[in-house]
Amino acid sequence: QVQLVESGGGLVQPGGSLRLSCAASGGFFVIHAMAWYRQAPGKQRELVATTTLSGITNYVDSVKGRFTISRDGAKNTVNLQMNSLKPEDTAVYYCNVRARASFYDASPTDYWGQGTQVTVSS
Repeated sequence: QVQLVESGGGLVQPGGSLRLSCAASGGFFVIHAMAWYRQAPGKQRELVATTTLSGITNYVDSVKGRFTISRDGAKNTVNLQMNSLKPEDTAVYYCNVRARASFYDASPTDYWGQGTQVTVSS
């Protein structure tokens, strides 16, 4: 049973920092990519940052230079270091893992964490 457990959300003042972590358990044959999404009230879920099996990272323009995604392959964890936070970063952040759980899986599956609230406010 694949499970993603997130931690690290909370309330922070503008300009502050937070670090989100996501631990994936349950066993994977191969993880193709790990990512963070976010969803603000009344808005669609958007991709914030992603890191692939080969180590390529991508960010949405609004967080470039402020957020850093990192992955510990040995531990199947992915982190999101968020600096210089702004009120518009307020959202529920979701961990996403795209993986094949078994050698016999023809294509990868998207797995999701439960979400962690990040609130940036003075």
